[in-house]
Amino acid sequence: HYLSLVTDAFSRKIVGYHVSNEMKATDVVKALDMAIQNRRYDHDAIHHSDRGLQYCSTLYQSVLETNNIRPSMTDGYDCYQNALAERINGILKQEFLIYQCNTLDELSVLVSESINIYNELRPHLSLEMNTPNKVHIMKSQQKMLA
Repeated sequence: HYLSLVTDAFSRKIVGYHVSNEMKATDVVKALDMAIQNRRYDHDAIHHSDRGLQYCSTLYQSVLETNNIRPSMTDGYDCYQNALAERINGILKQEFLIYQCNTLDELSVLVSESINIYNELRPHLSLEMNTPNKVHIMKSQQKMLA
């Protein structure tokens, strides 16, 4: 199974996700669509990813363009160039997704619950021990007041 994530780099909040049996462009677009639908900022956005075929696809790139999101991709296969994504993947695998599910539906529920805990309850040292959602809300309120 594959988990597609879209994370806000400032707040570390997972703002879009999708679990699927394949890593097709149509599947990763579902995570991107969720992120776009839940978007709280009105400033320009940059979408950083690796160079996977699904992210390079015409479909994915057209969704980015339609929503005025500028693509940014790693220039090679160095995991450090996508460190935020690798860190969040590691946290989810090591702290939350610790048992093997029997069905895609069971995995989808576990992923949803894990992302909710990650966003709402898990404090981050890099966020001064705040949760991603708290930082995300504070940043969007600051933008509205500015």
